[in-house]
Amino acid sequence: MFNAAKIKDDIIKWIQDYFKKNGNNCCAVIGISGGKDSSIVAALCAQALGKDRVYGVLMPNGKQHDIDISRELVSHLGIKHFTIDIKDSVEALLASIEKTGLSANKQAVINTPARIRMTTLYAVSAIVNGRVANTCNLSEGWVGYSTKYGDHAGDFSPMSQLTVTEVKEVGRALGLPSMFIDKDPEDGLSGLTDEENLGFPYDVIDMYIREGVCENMDIRDEIDRLHMINMHKHKLMPCFFP
Repeated sequence: MFNAAKIKDDIIKWIQDYFKKNGNNCCAVIGISGGKDSSIVAALCAQALGKDRVYGVLMPNGKQHDIDISRELVSHLGIKHFTIDIKDSVEALLASIEKTGLSANKQAVINTPARIRMTTLYAVSAIVNGRVANTCNLSEGWVGYSTKYGDHAGDFSPMSQLTVTEVKEVGRALGLPSMFIDKDPEDGLSGLTDEENLGFPYDVIDMYIREGVCENMDIRDEIDRLHMINMHKHKLMPCFFP
C-alpha cells in the first residue's frame, strides 16, 4: 500500500541530499504552471530547503487563463517568484523560421513554447545560482506526454517515478489545498486537458502501470503504443564510439 506520508518525507530527504551533493548553496528553480505537479514539487522543495531557497517562475505565453492559481500557489508557499512572459520570444523564433520558407506545423507550435520555457528556467537558474526542478510524473512519462528538452528536462526529478494518483496523495500529505491538487491537468499550450489530448484519464494509466490491468483493450493497446514510441525520451542520447 502506498504510504504517502512516508514517501513525502523520503522525497524531502532525497532533495536535501541532492543539494548537499550538487550545490550545497544553490536554490531550486521551478516553473509554476498552476497544475498539481509544479505545485507539489514547489511545496516539497520549500520543505526540503526552506522557502528562501526556492524560486518559482511563472511563464505565460501571452494570456494564461489560470495564472491566478499560479500566483496563489507562490503566495501560499511564500516563495520568491518572477513572471516572465514568453510570448515575444516564441513569436520571434517562429517568425524567423517562417522567413526561411519553412512553415511551422502543429508539433512545432505546441512544443516550441515548452522548450523556450525550459530555456527561461535555465537562464533564471544561472542568475540565481539554482538547480532546475523537473516536475514530470510517471503517468505522463509512461505515454510520452512531455516535450523532449522542454518540460521533460531538468537537473533533479522528485516525482518522475510516482503515478498521478500517488502524486496527488503526496500533495495531500503536504497539506496543500485541494485547488492545487485536483485541478484538471492541461498542457497550457493546446487549449485541451490532458485527458482530451490522450483520449483516456490518468487513473486508467495508473492502474495499468501499477497493477497491469486495463479492461479496455483498445486503450491498453494505445498506452502500449505510446509507451514504445516515446522510449527515446527516457534514454541517453545514442553516441557512436569509434
